[in-house]
Amino acid sequence: MFTRRDWLRSTAAASALLSLDPRALRALEGRKLLTRAIPSSGEQVPIIGLGSSATFRRMAGSEDVSGLQGVLKTFTDNGAKVFDTAPAYGASEEVAGRIAAELGVTDRIFWATKVNVARRGGPADPDAARAQIERSFGHFGVDVIDLIQVHNLGDPPTQVGILQELKAEGRIRYLGITSTRKQQYEALAKAMADYPLDFIGIDYAANNTSAAEEIFPIAADRGIGILVYVPFGRNLFTRASGQELPEWAAEFGATTWAQFFLKFAAAHPAVTCVTPATSKAAHMLDNIGAAMGRLPDEDEQARMLEVVNALPPAPRRRG
Repeated sequence: MFTRRDWLRSTAAASALLSLDPRALRALEGRKLLTRAIPSSGEQVPIIGLGSSATFRRMAGSEDVSGLQGVLKTFTDNGAKVFDTAPAYGASEEVAGRIAAELGVTDRIFWATKVNVARRGGPADPDAARAQIERSFGHFGVDVIDLIQVHNLGDPPTQVGILQELKAEGRIRYLGITSTRKQQYEALAKAMADYPLDFIGIDYAANNTSAAEEIFPIAADRGIGILVYVPFGRNLFTRASGQELPEWAAEFGATTWAQFFLKFAAAHPAVTCVTPATSKAAHMLDNIGAAMGRLPDEDEQARMLEVVNALPPAPRRRG
């Protein structure tokens, strides 16, 4: 399967990113990132963050995690802030917390994690949920976690209740619920109506726009922030393999397919922050570029969808 790494390697324009050429770093130096306000507080956060599933998770679970040090250094050095993780992402929490402490950047990160001890839709054990949360505090080395969300709608009455207690105690600043499954959208909408949420986390991409129709209007009406997950879809880089980026994408500052996809996801006004995962510092720098310049307007977003819809289909896997 053709990945972003393959695509970057195949383009001369990306050579500076792949080597973290000082010229590429200087091009970002001093440039401000676009930000959005968290609806429940007005706090501004950069529109591009960092996720820790997928490739980040795989490297965190390996013997050599040195590459993630470069990712987090690039992330914080260039003004990004929101780091999204979860106990379910293997060693991601622990490794990220340790590297942040080594770099001295723990207090420069907006720590967003999750809790879910409910199995297969069953009830959550409150003691187990609290123990999982305490481990997250230990991994990050902080007294206050910025955001904890109930992962995949796991037993909201029990686990949201615990988060409400922690927020009242001042141990967490924001609480929320996540789902990346379209079949859960109805339950997610109900949870958004039933609980005082600050955030939701949900899947959204140029080839996966259902959330914009079914969930984003509810979030906007209720003042709930949105973290976007899976912004590259399941196969966008595969489909973009060998395809030329439209020249007009440069009008809103997109110079790579990654920035094209991320700017689309961030452009929806209900979105607070997009959190693509990566284990490569070069990719992190590329992603941050999507938070510079401007975001595409509605007409440009419509053209972007036309481009994505016209990309070749991903090749079928042989099974």
